[in-house]
Amino acid sequence: MTPKVELTRAESDALDWIDGQADGMIATLRDWVNINSGSRNSAGLETMRGKISTAFAPLNGEVRAVDLKPSVVVEKNGDVTEQAYTPSFHLIQRPDAPIRIVLTGHHDTVFPQDDSFQSWSMRDADTMNAPGGADMKGGLLVMLHALMALERSPFKEQIGYDVLISPDEEIGSLGSGPVLHALGSKADIGMTYEPALADGSLAGARKGSGNWSLKVSGKAAHAGREHHVGRNAIVAASAFALELDELNGRREGVTFNVARIDGGGPPNVVPANAVVRFNVRVKDEADQHWVLDNLAQLTQDTQARDGIQAEMFGGFTRPAKPMSAANAQMFEWTRTAGSALGLDIRWNATGGVCEGNNLWAAGCPNVDTLGACGADIHSHDEIVLLSSLPERAKLSAIMLMKFASGEFDAKAARALASGG
Repeated sequence: MTPKVELTRAESDALDWIDGQADGMIATLRDWVNINSGSRNSAGLETMRGKISTAFAPLNGEVRAVDLKPSVVVEKNGDVTEQAYTPSFHLIQRPDAPIRIVLTGHHDTVFPQDDSFQSWSMRDADTMNAPGGADMKGGLLVMLHALMALERSPFKEQIGYDVLISPDEEIGSLGSGPVLHALGSKADIGMTYEPALADGSLAGARKGSGNWSLKVSGKAAHAGREHHVGRNAIVAASAFALELDELNGRREGVTFNVARIDGGGPPNVVPANAVVRFNVRVKDEADQHWVLDNLAQLTQDTQARDGIQAEMFGGFTRPAKPMSAANAQMFEWTRTAGSALGLDIRWNATGGVCEGNNLWAAGCPNVDTLGACGADIHSHDEIVLLSSLPERAKLSAIMLMKFASGEFDAKAARALASGG
């Protein structure tokens, strides 16, 4: 049975304040989703960061633009270049407070600048179809209003928090990953605002994930006159991809997804370059070691082909996030907070990954689907339930206020994560 939680008059007043912001939340969301902020659209990302800075200004925290280190990218032709990122938004509030919480989110979406999905429309009175409406511009508004409610709590001085909103989550958090780790290392708990499902359920345990690119180099030659002189990089890359795919099913819960092979050119030229791009999902650290051993062997096998060179780029960027005792305690507090709103909070394991994986890798217990309720994310059918904006803001607000008052012991969760 879910424990009952009692709300003080001040806490109830803070929740009433959120209810009064519902129309404004919807209006702001409609403005934000009309801004294309695809992960590679630097101008759109910077426009969104400006909007976020304005929206979060009433919290009166210290705001910083965090420059992110570039990452290595293998281009279609095999050239190795650096991918630059726009800055993350970082707000710091009461850094010397006894309880430290990190709240994370992202302002990038999966929809590129030239995508046809660029604006919102209504499916019904409560359902908005919008790019990034659920994932996760709606979640950012949920986070903001929960924090504004916390600032109305008489115990707010007990909590200091870092808000990190990044421009690269949808492409793996390669730039923001070290920042997430640093903030997670010093926080007691984390709260991340990926969307909940349309029925309100949350993600529980998450698999770990990694992305790789295998660069294959051969030798170009005329396909008619000197075919025997050439060394076909596409064939070598294809052989690697087939061998990689055959690893599926050999270890429970580990999956290999060959996503793309780039390379080649005119049909009368033996292709000298190819790039194989793939993703791997794992359950735990032992799986990671097994995967890395197999990738090393397959790379060696490719290099052993006559006249072929192969070089691997990438790695595991998000370790698995299990339903540990510390994370289970976070979910129980979420469920308890939900009971005060008449919500039956449930969760399920998922193969998806997010910033919650990064925080857990730093030892920070967290709940990572505290955002708006939605469905069909990463597609042109993405929806967000508008009524969930104030509802989920109130859920997080209760949690924050209970952490502030000590009724939910954030340091106890961190101790569980540390084995204490």
